[in-house]
Amino acid sequence: MIILGLTGSIGMGKTSAANQLRGLGIPVHDADDSVHRLLKKGGAAVPLVEKAFPGVVFGGVVERSRLGARVFGDPQALKTLENILHPLVRADERRFLQRANRQGKKIVALDIPLLFETHGDKRVDAVAVVTCPAFLQEQRVMARHGMTHGKLEVIRDRQMSDSEKRRRADFVIPTGSGRRRTLRMLQAAVAALRLAAPKRNRSSI
Repeated sequence: MIILGLTGSIGMGKTSAANQLRGLGIPVHDADDSVHRLLKKGGAAVPLVEKAFPGVVFGGVVERSRLGARVFGDPQALKTLENILHPLVRADERRFLQRANRQGKKIVALDIPLLFETHGDKRVDAVAVVTCPAFLQEQRVMARHGMTHGKLEVIRDRQMSDSEKRRRADFVIPTGSGRRRTLRMLQAAVAALRLAAPKRNRSSI
């Protein structure tokens, strides 16, 4: 089974690309979706987050706005949160891979925003980086509720530059020239992966 890592900086169109991959029959594990499940009522991260950041849980649900206010701009608090969430997301990812393995899938994708920054590229066989012009990235991000230029700069500072991600990528997927072009590039990437000899034994995952 070949594992494709899908990544890209904020506002680059990664979510749309992931949905297009699903449309091509490629199962996708979304790290952000995993975090949402972990923080909702009954999520495994809820009691751990409440212990580390008292006052952010209401009705059994982590209020993401309150949690964000506690960790935004505080590297130590952010590191504490990451130490809680990352192992849980990785465990969810392993279950996804094991399930795909049992189902005999030939290609799967891991949608990981900070793939290179967290060395996630070491556990995938190829990397697809989504990209778009900087002006379009900023337009997309600034349209999000509660986003400010200050917040965007802090996020950018945490992320590897788009140019460096593109340099490291096996596939560069543009998202600024229309969905059809993005889809064609994803189709080409999937076709190349299907032709490649599997690099991982599915029984070993």
